[in-house]
Amino acid sequence: MATDLTAPRTVRPDVAPIQRRTLRLLFTTQIVGGIGVTIGIAVGALLAARIAGTAVAGLAQSAGVVGAALLAVPVTRIMTRHGRRPGLVVAYAVGAVGGVLVVVAAATRWVPLLFLGMLFFGGGTAANLQARYAAVDLAEPARRGRQLSVIVWATTIGAVAAPNFAALADRVTTGWGLPPLAGPFAFSAVAFVLAAVVLLGLLRPDPLLTARRLAAADTPPTADVPAAAVAAEAPADGGPVGGGAAPTAAPVGVRATRGAGMRVAWSVVRGRPAARLGIAAVAVGHLVMVAVMSMTPVRLGESHADADVLRLVGIVLSLHIAGMYAFSPLVGWLTDRLGRRAVILGGVGLLLAACAVAGTAGHHTPRLSVGLVLLGLGWSGTMVAGSTLLSESVSAGVRPSVQGLSDLTMGLAGAGAAVVSGFVMEFAGYPVLTLLAAVATVPLVALALRPVPTGAPDEEG
Repeated sequence: MATDLTAPRTVRPDVAPIQRRTLRLLFTTQIVGGIGVTIGIAVGALLAARIAGTAVAGLAQSAGVVGAALLAVPVTRIMTRHGRRPGLVVAYAVGAVGGVLVVVAAATRWVPLLFLGMLFFGGGTAANLQARYAAVDLAEPARRGRQLSVIVWATTIGAVAAPNFAALADRVTTGWGLPPLAGPFAFSAVAFVLAAVVLLGLLRPDPLLTARRLAAADTPPTADVPAAAVAAEAPADGGPVGGGAAPTAAPVGVRATRGAGMRVAWSVVRGRPAARLGIAAVAVGHLVMVAVMSMTPVRLGESHADADVLRLVGIVLSLHIAGMYAFSPLVGWLTDRLGRRAVILGGVGLLLAACAVAGTAGHHTPRLSVGLVLLGLGWSGTMVAGSTLLSESVSAGVRPSVQGLSDLTMGLAGAGAAVVSGFVMEFAGYPVLTLLAAVATVPLVALALRPVPTGAPDEEG
């Protein structure tokens, strides 16, 4: 089974300007959205620890991760029916509501409202994650990894500076009467609203709808086929149906859009080893990153006075986020040059190195910072290569649903890691947490080393 994503070997001249404009717009909104997301991440665990205690600090972080994961389901359903633009706008709007709820929770010290606010706050993360897929809809095959990675990299500009803005936002809003650590979430809400307004007005034409229209125009007229048939067309070995030459387009995938829900997405993924590896890479990389990163501010709080914690958290997390995003164009280039699986394995190696360095750093902040940079680099490798591999493994008709399934899986994995990390930190300590995070990479290594096809569907045959 081939996909419309992999069929064109050259870029149509009418598509290239649309793709360039889409990339510029997504680049801009990723900067704004990255500021909103990262300011909240920088102080979320600290705010929860102040209100509810250290043991449940991870629960607040996990609420945001769960919110992003759960929101991926309705957002991808919206994208499947109406395109990328309304889905991204809804996600950012929900994130803005979450930021306001967290501010109210901090003022009232009402723990359930804090968790609800963090759940909604995950909408900003969901939008930032889904935007990377919008960059691939119209990308030429040889540049998919690089163009996806550029959107991932765009988050660097806002996200690296955002943790340092947290202290400024806190000082400014404290003068307005807001409680400590609430101000950054107010700034996040404003950033999400701004990103939503820009996308609503300017993301036209929609890249996903354009990709579908072009694929349908290049495909001979065929009868509509139920969406569930998409899974049946994808052989487990990744080769073309019937062993013949792969067709140049996938009419079923193009036409069966409205019925492509999570069940169909799972059926498609089960039939494609490349898609399974892509989802596993994204989920495991995110799990390890969240487990270690979410408890690092608490680790710093164990050995520094309150007056210094926010400043140090800002520095360490800025370095970590630089590792996540700053080198993503290089990661994308390596993904296109060396292959998806090689970069996934390289990312896992960096994650293991990060756990070793951070886990043995003690209270030595510079060494801990090095570990967090390596953690970000490992996440970048698994995220960029895994997302690229997943996107090119399925047709446009089910692509948003499969990508939503990936983000749901990733979010739930990260949420579980965040929940467990708080309790492990409380009862066993940070070194044990990093050891358990390293062990979690074993299944991904085993899957990546299996001799299964990982190329595009029309190449696997």
